[in-house]
Amino acid sequence: MLLILLGVLILHLVILILLIVSTAASAWTVGGDRSTDLWYSCLSSSGGYHCKPASNEDWIQAVQALMILSLLFCFFSLIAFVYQLFRLVKGGRFFFTAIFQILASLFVMCAAIIYTVMSPDEGSDTQFGYAYVLAWVAFPLCLISGLIYIVLRKKE
Repeated sequence: MLLILLGVLILHLVILILLIVSTAASAWTVGGDRSTDLWYSCLSSSGGYHCKPASNEDWIQAVQALMILSLLFCFFSLIAFVYQLFRLVKGGRFFFTAIFQILASLFVMCAAIIYTVMSPDEGSDTQFGYAYVLAWVAFPLCLISGLIYIVLRKKE
């Protein structure tokens, strides 16, 4: 039982790291000398690296908000898991933790879908970057983690 709890905890920490990196990294869209993330649009030239804030369009603000919400819900589900680990009665299930984790997965999925549909196509050499891929990788892991929390029971 201890190994299962340790495995779930490590999975949760990996998901949290994936969400932090995908939210903060500057590679949601890359191409040539340009990279765009949720916060900045950067252009590298012979004079250096020049960044300007991301557009104020509603869709990018929605993606920013959803990624931050997914981070917060994942973090709060980790706190809830540790709390329930010590306070939950024997045989109890981790429903509260599972709800927060599943909500975090839904938020990251919605953010990635909105970015996929609404991101501007700036040329043929533009492609999605590693931060975008990390967000999509975090979604099923977060959902699986939430489902594991639903099934998981506390034992002595």
